[in-house]
Amino acid sequence: MKKIDIAAAPVSVGTNYPAPHDAPCRARLRQRLGDAGGLTMFGVNRLTLPPGAWSSQRHWHSHEDEFTWVLQGEVVLVTDAGEETLRAGDCAAFKAGDPDGHHLINRSTADAVVLEVGGRDPTCDACDYPDIDMIARAGEEGYRRRDGTLYGEDIPLIPQQLVDTGL
Repeated sequence: MKKIDIAAAPVSVGTNYPAPHDAPCRARLRQRLGDAGGLTMFGVNRLTLPPGAWSSQRHWHSHEDEFTWVLQGEVVLVTDAGEETLRAGDCAAFKAGDPDGHHLINRSTADAVVLEVGGRDPTCDACDYPDIDMIARAGEEGYRRRDGTLYGEDIPLIPQQLVDTGL
């Protein structure tokens, strides 16, 4: 059968961001519908944001497009251009490589539900978090500071001159 049992889809609560960057995302809940359907080329998530929760830290991807569609409630989309409210039925898209960081915040008093669709090849995708000292490098697990240090470690893993040149 091809119908996905949403109730049986893998669920993740919170985030793997390092402290203190995890705090605004701890209450988010993702049902991994793409995983439940056996998809490997792109991901599809049903994201539930309780009041006050963020979808992520504001970020952008080097090699992955993203698409969001608000299914229930309302969220505030934050980008370099400012803030705009998205309500049930509204969509937003984010092109790979566009350095306009984005995220969603639920500032309402009710849960918001959002469908997220995006690429899923971490071997070629890097992620930048413009508001905080955090990046994710292509092909690596975990998060680094902009100076190259891995969160949880005290020494740079690459020479500073390479960080400065973007290599």
